[in-house]
Amino acid sequence: MNSIKTFLLDDHRHCDDLFAAVEQAVAAADWARATSAFAALHSAMEQHFVAEEVILFPAFEAKTGMSRGPTEVMRVEHDQMRELLTAAAQALQARDADDYAGNAETLLIMMQQHNMKEEHVLYPMCDEHLADQSGALLQSMGAQLKQTVGYRA
Repeated sequence: MNSIKTFLLDDHRHCDDLFAAVEQAVAAADWARATSAFAALHSAMEQHFVAEEVILFPAFEAKTGMSRGPTEVMRVEHDQMRELLTAAAQALQARDADDYAGNAETLLIMMQQHNMKEEHVLYPMCDEHLADQSGALLQSMGAQLKQTVGYRA
């Protein structure tokens, strides 16, 4: 069985791949492909956020009593990334490559910093404190991620 860290790290990499696909399509000015690829990225990121916010974080907070710690920071960063995704979607709709690039660059930096915090701090804490619940949590998060547009099997 995967650890929480491994499971969610794999999903981070999946989102990175989707992000790169959008970048390639925008660079080629293939707006139809960019729009489709962005829809997959946006869906994947939203489902990832929901899996954490609705399933993982509440379990971690209940087990540790830490509700104002790392999970609070992650929720704030999720909201910031949601705003950037919305701005990027608007730029794509307007076929404004420069505006998209600015939002995408900010989003990429934020994603990288956010993922490092989760992968090196929060997820190992979750694996430690939620070991007795990890099977059920992984199953629930997997079901959440399957709601992603174009989910990878």
